[in-house]
Amino acid sequence: MSDEPILSARRLTKQFKQLRALNDFSLDVDPGEVIGLLGPNGSGKSTLVRLLMGFLIPTSGTATVLGLDCTRNRTEVHHKVAYLPGDARLFRTMRGKDVLSFFASIRGSNFLPRSRELADRFDLDLSRWVAFMSTGMRQKLALSVVMAIDSPLMILDEPTANLDPSVRKEVLTLVKEAQAEGRTVIFSSHVLDEIENVCNRVIILRGGELVHQQAIDDVTNEFQIRIISNESLPPVPAALAEKAVLESTPSEDGHSLDLKVQGDLNGVLEWTSSLPLESVRMHPVDLRSVYDRFHEPGGVN
Repeated sequence: MSDEPILSARRLTKQFKQLRALNDFSLDVDPGEVIGLLGPNGSGKSTLVRLLMGFLIPTSGTATVLGLDCTRNRTEVHHKVAYLPGDARLFRTMRGKDVLSFFASIRGSNFLPRSRELADRFDLDLSRWVAFMSTGMRQKLALSVVMAIDSPLMILDEPTANLDPSVRKEVLTLVKEAQAEGRTVIFSSHVLDEIENVCNRVIILRGGELVHQQAIDDVTNEFQIRIISNESLPPVPAALAEKAVLESTPSEDGHSLDLKVQGDLNGVLEWTSSLPLESVRMHPVDLRSVYDRFHEPGGVN
């Protein structure tokens, strides 16, 4: 597997008159990564994806896919990317099977059996006219098209929208299978547990800026601990702070201490057991708590 990033953005910015939809965005994505893209509506996710696909021209900065400039070489980029837009539109006057045949004429002979296999996994009736399909059925058809494309990079914008739980689960399984084959996936979603389930790294956008990125393993390996005592608590030992404690916030009276711990808890628990404690409360950090730090009122500025 190449050491070069499959996708690279450098100070990517897009200005629409008075609105800066994306500001100074930089990111490298390695081959085989599954990147979760998070942020509320208006945070810049769709603008970023459209810049990567060459549908928008950046105000400044650059983006490349496999070394190809996403603006100047967008046609070549499209051959390297399987892209599912958030508002996928299909030919309403065709049957589902005809839609797959149409894309097979563009993508080659290997596409058709793979797309039909995916439609079977989604339990999709391909004999139905697209115009008479439900929203969920059209989403399944779009997924059957996009995920059948043999490309090194997939960009999926809200791929599980309008799907029932069993089909959502199947989509996540297919993303994991794609990664096992060495493919790279950009997975944009509002569903946090989906990001936790399939992604290696999460990217959080707010107001057009990248405000946080973190490995999912690090997110799920963090704990919040509150220590309460009737006496003043000592500071965290330097060796322990360096090894496991990410943050340490004492109360004004010094009788309580909030810790954020990552990794091995043994040293922290051994230290707390030596203190004159009234109570200890501990809970794991999840992606929701990380996300809320940046998007809840009073969160990180």
